[in-house]
Amino acid sequence: MGGNRRQRHHFSRIHAFSCGKASFKGEHSLIGGPGFSRIVYCNEPERGEASFLSYGDNYVSTTKYTVATFLPKSLFEQFRRVANFYFLVCAILSFFPVSPYSAVSNVIPLVVVVAATMGKEAVEDWRRRKQDIDMNNRKVKMHHGDGVFDYSKWKDLKVGDIVKVEKNEFFPADLILLSSSYDDAICYVETMNLDGETNLKIKQALEVTSKLQEDSSYKNFKAIIKCEDPNANLYSFVGSLELEDQLYPLAPHQLLLRDSKLRNTEFIYGMVIFTGHDTKVMQNSTEPPSKRSTIEKRMDKIIYFLFFVLFLISFIGSIFFGIATREDLENGVMKRWYLRPDNTTIYFDPKRAPVAATLQFLTALMLYSYLIPISLYVSIEIVKVLQSIFINQDLHMYYEETDQPAHARTSNLNEELGQVDTILSDKTGTLTCNSMEFIKCSIAGIAYGQGGVTEVERALARRKGLPIGEEFAEDGNVPKTSETKSSIKGFNFMDERITNGNWINEPHANVIHSFLRLLAVCHTAIPEVDEENGKVSYEAESPDEAAFVVAARELGFEFYERTQTTISLREFNPKSRKTTERSYKLLNILEFSSTRKRMSVIVRDEEGKLLLFSKGADSVMFELLAKNGREFEEKTKQHIDEYADAGLRTLILAYRELDEEEYNLFNKEFMEAKNLVSADREQIVEKISEMIEKDLILLGATAVEDKLQNGVPECIDKLAQAGIKLWVLTGDKMETAINIGFACSLLRQGMKQIIISSDTPEIKSLEKVEDKSAAAAAIKESVILQLRKGKELLAEYDENSEALALIIDGKSLTYALEEDVKDLFLALAVGCASVICCRSSPKQKALVTRLVKIKTGSTTLAIGDGANDVGMLQEADIGIGINGVEGMQAVMSSDIAIAQFRFLERLLLVHGHWCYRRISSMICYFFYKNITFGFTLFFYEIYASFSGQAAYNDWYLSLYNVFFTSLPVIALGVFDQDVSARLCLKFPLLYQEGVQNVLFSWKRILGWAFNGVLSATIIFFFCINAMENQAFRKAGEVADLEVLGATMYTCVVWVVNSQMALSISYFTYIQHLLIWGGIIFWYIFLIVYGTMDPTLSTTAYKVLIEACAPAPLYWLLTLLVLVASLLPYFAYASIQMRFFPMFHQMIQWIRNDGQTTDPEYVHVVRQRSLRHTTVGFTARFESSQSSRASKSIQV
Repeated sequence: MGGNRRQRHHFSRIHAFSCGKASFKGEHSLIGGPGFSRIVYCNEPERGEASFLSYGDNYVSTTKYTVATFLPKSLFEQFRRVANFYFLVCAILSFFPVSPYSAVSNVIPLVVVVAATMGKEAVEDWRRRKQDIDMNNRKVKMHHGDGVFDYSKWKDLKVGDIVKVEKNEFFPADLILLSSSYDDAICYVETMNLDGETNLKIKQALEVTSKLQEDSSYKNFKAIIKCEDPNANLYSFVGSLELEDQLYPLAPHQLLLRDSKLRNTEFIYGMVIFTGHDTKVMQNSTEPPSKRSTIEKRMDKIIYFLFFVLFLISFIGSIFFGIATREDLENGVMKRWYLRPDNTTIYFDPKRAPVAATLQFLTALMLYSYLIPISLYVSIEIVKVLQSIFINQDLHMYYEETDQPAHARTSNLNEELGQVDTILSDKTGTLTCNSMEFIKCSIAGIAYGQGGVTEVERALARRKGLPIGEEFAEDGNVPKTSETKSSIKGFNFMDERITNGNWINEPHANVIHSFLRLLAVCHTAIPEVDEENGKVSYEAESPDEAAFVVAARELGFEFYERTQTTISLREFNPKSRKTTERSYKLLNILEFSSTRKRMSVIVRDEEGKLLLFSKGADSVMFELLAKNGREFEEKTKQHIDEYADAGLRTLILAYRELDEEEYNLFNKEFMEAKNLVSADREQIVEKISEMIEKDLILLGATAVEDKLQNGVPECIDKLAQAGIKLWVLTGDKMETAINIGFACSLLRQGMKQIIISSDTPEIKSLEKVEDKSAAAAAIKESVILQLRKGKELLAEYDENSEALALIIDGKSLTYALEEDVKDLFLALAVGCASVICCRSSPKQKALVTRLVKIKTGSTTLAIGDGANDVGMLQEADIGIGINGVEGMQAVMSSDIAIAQFRFLERLLLVHGHWCYRRISSMICYFFYKNITFGFTLFFYEIYASFSGQAAYNDWYLSLYNVFFTSLPVIALGVFDQDVSARLCLKFPLLYQEGVQNVLFSWKRILGWAFNGVLSATIIFFFCINAMENQAFRKAGEVADLEVLGATMYTCVVWVVNSQMALSISYFTYIQHLLIWGGIIFWYIFLIVYGTMDPTLSTTAYKVLIEACAPAPLYWLLTLLVLVASLLPYFAYASIQMRFFPMFHQMIQWIRNDGQTTDPEYVHVVRQRSLRHTTVGFTARFESSQSSRASKSIQV
C-alpha cells in the first residue's frame, strides 16, 4: 500500500484521540518558571537570542576517558590499588641510601605493571569510542534554508533545526513532530530501544502545522517553542508553540524521542528540541562506572592485612635493632665487633640508636616488600585477558544465524561471573524474540491446533525424557504429531479440521465463521501490498495483533485494504466455497488499555447489520457475556488453563449484534466524550465504552506464543537450580509480563502472586484530586499498605514452604523506591521466588538494580538488549548486552556481549565457576608463595640481629616473582578445572561455591597464609640447623651466607612449585612444562649467572658448580625440606577430602569412581540443587506432580 493512499487516511476519526487537542491547564501554566525555561527558535538555530542560550550539541559519548582525562584518571585507577601505591612509595625511597637494592630494579617492575594495565584500559575505551563515532556520523536530512533538505551528520544538529526523517530511520534527537505523510499528521513510532515495547505508538502533530507536508513549506517557517528543561521522564512533556502570535499547547503526543524508529509512515518533519546528552534517552543513562570485582576488593583487604604484618615485623625488628645497636658499645667493649661500632656510619651508631632504628625501619619496609606481590596485579590482568579469549572463542556460545560469538568487552569482571546471586533481566528481545506466533485456538468449545510445540512444552518434554512431539503421559499437553515448523512469520498453526476451508464441515461452522471474521476485522493493523507479487503484509501496533491478522488470512479471511471508514476482506464463502470480497464499514474503535484489558470495533456489514466485535483478557471478558452467550464457557475455560500451562498468551473472542437506537445513543455520547478537553477524558471514554460492551456471545479463545528465544526455559531452570534469583524488569504492560513469566516458568499455576498495582479504583480516584501532593502522599500510603500485606503473606507462606511471586507496576515502583519505603520493598522482593517489575522506566531499572546491589551486598548481573537497559547494565556489578535487533546501545554499555539469553547458562555455570575458582586459587597461592619467601627473609633478619642484610642475592629477589614461580600461577589461572563443563551443567548447585564465596573466604585465605608461614619456618630452620655448624664439603668447610642463601632459595623454589602441583585439579602439558620448567630454569640460571664476572654475579659466583652441587647435603637437604614442608598440607587435604568434602569434591568422587552413569548415586547429589522456592520448569513439573498426587489422595 503506497504512500499516496496512506495520505488520505484520517485515523483520528476512528481512534479515541483528536488532532491537536490539549489545554493550557495544569502544568502548562508553569512554562517560563523554574524547570520550564527552555526557549527554542524553530528554523533559526543561529539566531542571536539562540546563541546566548548555548544548548549542547548532538554529539554523544559513552567512553570512560577522553584524551585529556585518560592519564590522570587512569593513573588514579592504578594507584587507588593499595599495593601499587605502596610500590610507588618504595620506588621513591629507592633513590635514597636507606634502600637495600638499586632504584632501577625497583622502578622498572612498577612502570611495566602500571603501563600494561593502562594500555589495556586504553584499548578497551578506544573500542567504545569507535562505536560512538559510528553513531554520531549517521546521516539525516536537515533543512539548510530556502526549503532545501540535504543529508547532515547527527552530531552536527542544533536545537531549532528542522529535520526530515524517513520510514524505518531512527530519530537523531528529541523532536517536536510538525507533520507527516498522513493528512492527520499522525505517525507510528517504535520505542523498543527506550521502553522495550514492540507495539507501535501513535504520535500526532498539532493541527496548525499538520499541512506542512512539502520541503518547500519550511522555507519561511518560523516559530518559538517554550518548554520544560531536559529531564529523564520518557512519558511526559510540557511546552507551548508560538506561531503567528498564537499559542498552542504541546504534549507528549507531539514528542519523538531519540533512538525511537519511524515505522509505517513514509516521512515526518520534526524540529530538534533536545540534543545529545540533553535527550531523554541520554538523561536516563548514567556515567560508565569503574567496576571492580568482589574478589579484587577483598584482595585489597588481604594486602592491607599483609601491610599490617609488614609494618609490624618491621617495627618489631627496628626496636630490637635499636636496642642491640645501643648496647653495641658499653664502656669501650664492643659486642658486635664486626660492625665496628666505634667507627661506623649513622646506620649502626650506638650513640644515635633511635635514628639508626628509624632508618632500619625504612630499610625493613623495603626489604620485606616481597610479602606484597607486585606481579599479582599484572599476572591477574594477563590471566583475565586469556580467560576472556576462551570465553570469546567458546563455540557453545556462538550464534550461527547472526555469526556472533560471545564477546567479553572488559576482562575485569571474569570472576564475578561465578558469584552472581541475582539476575535482573529485560524482557523484550532478551527473553523473547520480539515475535508472536498464532499456535492454537478454542472455537465453540473445541480445541484446534496440533502442530505448534511451545518452548515450555519442549522443556517439559525433555524433563520427562520424551522426544519432542510424543504425547505426554499424564496431561497430554504435547499431542502426538510430528513437529513441522511453519514458514509463515507469526503463524505456526496446523489442524486439518480447520485449514484449507475444511472448517465448513465442523459441527459449529457458523461459530468458526464468526471467529475468523472477528480476527480479520477487530484490530488497528494497516496492510501493505507488495506491488511486485501482490502479497499482503501487515504493520500492527503489537506483534500479537499482527499474528491474529496473519492467522485470519491463512485460514481464509484475508484483510487486504483499510480506508478511513472501511475494512475490506477476501472471505471464504461457505456456501459457494469460493473466496469473495466483502467490505465492512468501520464505525468506532474502542481501544485497548491496561484498565479495560480489551479492545472492540463496531462495524456495519454489507447486509446492514451492526456488529460489535470484542477481544480481551479472560479476567474481564467472561463477566461481559450474556446469559445466552455462555454455551461454550466451561470448555473454553478448560482450554485456556491448558494453554496457560503451555506458556501461551490467551485472548477471549466475543461479539454481539447491536440495534440502531442503542448504537446511535452510544455514538453520540462517545463522540462528545472523545472531543472533551479535560484531565479525565480517558476515564469518561472508557465508561461510555463499557455501556455497549455487554451481553456478548462467546466465540472462543486464541492462544499465541510470545516467542521465547530458543532455550530460555531450560536456561532459567538451570540458573534457578544453581540458586540464582531472576528478576524481570520490563517496560511492558503487566499482563504481557505475567504471560511471559508463565511462558518461561518464572510463574506457575498455583503460585501465589502478590500484585502491587496503581491500576486500582482507589488510586485512580486519588489521581483526580486537585491537590497533587496530597494525592501523591495517599498513593504512597496505599503502596506501603500493599507492601505490608505482601510481607504478612510472605511470613505465612514461609511457614508452609510455598513459593511466592511479586509483581509491581512502574507507578507503584516509584513510591517503593523512595528512601523510607525501599527497605520494605526489598525485604518483600528478596523473600519471593520471582519478581517482575512492569512499566519500568530506564531510570527505575537502574534504581532497582542499585537497591539490590547495595542493600543485599550480593553480586548482581543485569542483562538487556536496548538503550532502555543501559542504566541497568552500568549499575549492576556485571552488565550483559544481548547483541539483538534493538541496536548496539546495550552492547556498547555492557561488560560482556552475547547473542542469546540461553548462553547465560554456560557463561555463568561453566566459565563463571571456572574463572571464580581459578582467580581465587591463584590469589591464595600468590599470597602463599610470597609469604613463604618473605618470612624466610624475616627469619634470617632475626638470625642476623635485624641488620638489614638480605639472605639472598639481589637477582634472586628480583626474579622470584617473574621466572621461578609466577608462570605456573598464570597457567593455573587459565587452565585449571575442578570439574568438566558437562558436570558443571549437570550439577548446577556447584555454582553456589562462588555465590557463598567458599573458595575465597577469610578462613581459606588465612589457611593459605598459615601454610606459607609454616613452609617458611620449616625451610629456614631445617636449613639453618643443618648447615650452621655442619661441615658442608669434603674438605670440612662450613657453609657461608652465599651457600645458605642458594640452598634456602632452592628449597623455596621446590616447595612452592610442588605445592602448586598438589593444588591443581586438571593438568595440561603447559602446566607440567611451567611447574617443572620453573625448577629446572632455577638451576640453569644459577649455572649461567654464576659463571659471569664476580662484579655482576656478586654472591652467586660459581655457587652451584663449586659449592652446592658437589655437596650431598645440598641435595639431601632439599629433598628432606620438600617432604617436610608438603606433608602438613597433604595430610589436611586428605582428611578434608575424605571426611568433609566440598561439593566440587563430591562431584570429583563421582567422576573418579566412574559413577556419573549411576542414576541413583547421581540423583542423591543432584537433590541438593532443588529447593521449594526454586522457579523454572523443573520446579513447575515437581509442583504439578505433587498437586496431582494430593488430588488423587483426596479422591
